[in-house]
Amino acid sequence: MAKCDVCGKDESMPYNCRHCGGTYCGEHRLPENHDCTGLQNWNDPKGVFDSGFDDSVNGGGGKSKASSLTDKLPIDTGAGGPLAYFRGNMTYTLLALMWITFLAQLITQAVAGPRVAQDLFVLSSWNIEYVWTWVTSVFAHGGFMHIVFNSIVIFFFGPLVERYVGSLKLAILFVVSGALAGLGQIGISMAQGDPSSVLGASGAALAILGVITILNPNLRVYLFFMIPMPLWILTAGFAILSLGFIGGGAAGAFNIAHAAHLIGLLVGLAYGEYIKRTQNVRAPSQLQLGGGGPGGPGGPGGRRRF
Repeated sequence: MAKCDVCGKDESMPYNCRHCGGTYCGEHRLPENHDCTGLQNWNDPKGVFDSGFDDSVNGGGGKSKASSLTDKLPIDTGAGGPLAYFRGNMTYTLLALMWITFLAQLITQAVAGPRVAQDLFVLSSWNIEYVWTWVTSVFAHGGFMHIVFNSIVIFFFGPLVERYVGSLKLAILFVVSGALAGLGQIGISMAQGDPSSVLGASGAALAILGVITILNPNLRVYLFFMIPMPLWILTAGFAILSLGFIGGGAAGAFNIAHAAHLIGLLVGLAYGEYIKRTQNVRAPSQLQLGGGGPGGPGGPGGRRRF
């Protein structure tokens, strides 16, 4: 059961607005019936879609800056082009890249040896100048269960973040928070006299978790798929655990990058607060699965930010 954000009516099959993320009954499900915050951008292709749409139709002027830039690209960046799939499906694209990278790790290790695999995919204290590992280490993982756990977090919470920041900004958040988390882990470990290496999307996953925690701290989640609790308690647990190990001089205790977890979480919390203050968004009261199709979330013609 869920409550309508407007009238408070209990609904066993509520509607979730794809523009503002609110939960509504049948009477208030239409954007105009709940004063949807997304309506203000409905006629602004750049604000809603940001796909390089030619706004001269409505504006009577020249093309937008985004349109001028995308026109120079050798591929169609519009709603019907080959990039349309990624609009609204970036979460699943990132997950696919993680698993492809994991497979590439296994192949590289088998063919070229562990040293080459490490130079390509692992960020470490002794090869920090290998700048490509700042990114590849975010998608690489240390084992099957490692990538599975990170995939679960990203699969459930990534689409919620993507709904409010758009696909492009989710991708930037993922890569930047993951890289900062990895570099922070290396830096703190070196400061504690314990040079180490790091790989995995844990920092990026915690950043995604941090964004949702700010937008909806009372979202009900299930720890180990069994124990119900509000999201803020789960997030606070991660933070306390990481702080405890870092404070005890063991940022990499039990082969876990506790510093990377904390840094990723802090990046997500900060970005979530920025979104909340500047975009006036409302997070959904329940988890939803499923992304978009070509054209954006909800299938062809979907109107949400890339």
